[in-house]
Amino acid sequence: MSYMHISPIDLRQVMKSKEEYALIDVREQGVHSEGHPFFAIPLPLSRFELDVDRLLPRKSVPIYLLDQGPEMELAVRAAELLIERSYTNIAIVEGGTLAWREAGLELFSGVNVPSKAFGEFVEEAYETPHITAENLAKRQENGEKIAVLDSRPFPEYHRMSIPGGIDMPGAELVHRVFETVEDDETQIVVNCAGRTRSIIGAQSLINAGLSNPICALKDGTMGWYLANLELAHREDAVAPAPGSSAAVRSQKAALAVADRFDVKFTNLETVKSWQNDDERTLYVLDVRTEEEFLEGHLPGSYHAPGGQLVQATDEYVAVRNAKIVVVDDDATRAVMTASWLTQMDWQDVYVLQGVLDVECEQGYHSMPSIPLQPHISVLELDAVLTSREAVAVIDLASSLAYRKGHIPGAYWAIRSRLSTDHIFIPPVGLIILTSEDSLLAHLAAPEIARLRPDAIIRVLEGGTTAWESSGQKLESGDTSLLSKVDDVWYKPYDTGNPEEIRRRMQDYLTWEVGLLEQVERDGLVRFRQY
Repeated sequence: MSYMHISPIDLRQVMKSKEEYALIDVREQGVHSEGHPFFAIPLPLSRFELDVDRLLPRKSVPIYLLDQGPEMELAVRAAELLIERSYTNIAIVEGGTLAWREAGLELFSGVNVPSKAFGEFVEEAYETPHITAENLAKRQENGEKIAVLDSRPFPEYHRMSIPGGIDMPGAELVHRVFETVEDDETQIVVNCAGRTRSIIGAQSLINAGLSNPICALKDGTMGWYLANLELAHREDAVAPAPGSSAAVRSQKAALAVADRFDVKFTNLETVKSWQNDDERTLYVLDVRTEEEFLEGHLPGSYHAPGGQLVQATDEYVAVRNAKIVVVDDDATRAVMTASWLTQMDWQDVYVLQGVLDVECEQGYHSMPSIPLQPHISVLELDAVLTSREAVAVIDLASSLAYRKGHIPGAYWAIRSRLSTDHIFIPPVGLIILTSEDSLLAHLAAPEIARLRPDAIIRVLEGGTTAWESSGQKLESGDTSLLSKVDDVWYKPYDTGNPEEIRRRMQDYLTWEVGLLEQVERDGLVRFRQY
């Protein structure tokens, strides 16, 4: 089995068709964010084995691998990994993103571009009302009856939020709103960090037929920060699950949305037949909360909370024109999610009905099978470090995770660049590899062993999480970097400099608003309005 090559112009023709394909960007996410084709899916070579089965469930789907160009080292290595895993239809994009640009084709900066552009389309198409941070703050000071609903996952809300805000992520809005906002007069303001989830969240409630005045907070927490208003931190006000009366109202509202937006339904027997279809790619996505998913979910389904699935579709679905089934317990969240995916121009989206009586799986999905390498325990590593033996600890987690906390003295490196960056590792006889949960370290151990045959290579058992859980100290900051820090896209507030935060926030908001014009110039997608 081998791989083929395809020119950017020929690939562009493929992308215009309604056939299934996956355009996989194997560069690091930070590099991906500097410029990529509209439907390129970031799957960095560093994490390839951990995510490939979930993102590419059908072995015969056409896969196009994108690298920077012209050497294409990462794409070739990714092709070899796919062949090892029995994928059969693989091509490398000739010349990578450099050739794509030279062909006069559009490259998009940023991350989650299709979803971000869709949010801007929704605001323009439906004229979603908004309120500025200054106006909201003034109305709050005047004691007006306002419910601020934060549409982000709890960790984001907990980090920083609008004062008085209640966490009610994405698809949970229509599901929980009637339990939280009990009258029709209260002003509802939906916020997120920037724009997309504020707009989608507010329009979801409008589409669901609520009588309340509803609007999106313009520019979210970024707009609040830029207006020199004080953000709240470490809040934990989470909207309660609906009681029976509120749930009935939510379901009725969702059914009306299903009728308006032509949401399609299916049953379990049909889904099982689709799961056995080797000719079509199928994603079965559970859009409930993580807690509900862990308590019991349909076998073969993956967790994709509804709001995040719309906000970052490319993190859950890699095959364009694939079939998507969204799963819920009472269909409310699934219907709202499906209504948005349909408008994003996903043609085959279905809501699964009647799943409460099936036998469910519990817990997380098992990770892909990874050969475990010789390891060292936390206590053994602590003893080695205390003895001051010549040892190098290499942390392969994300640069953000490394910056937040790492084993004292540990170096940081990107796994996919070890072939070049290993030369910066000191000439020691013992190299310890770690990552957050040790999986990346196990993957990297044979690679570094080939690069440094004179050294003993060990993996820290349980990774940096085990080190911290055992009570060992961590240090923070970018203390010892072996690789260039461009592995992830940094959010505007992932820096400690207030002026830099303000500049990056404004740049981000300007970029987001400008996406629609670039999408129209690119001409690849046509979002749908009902």
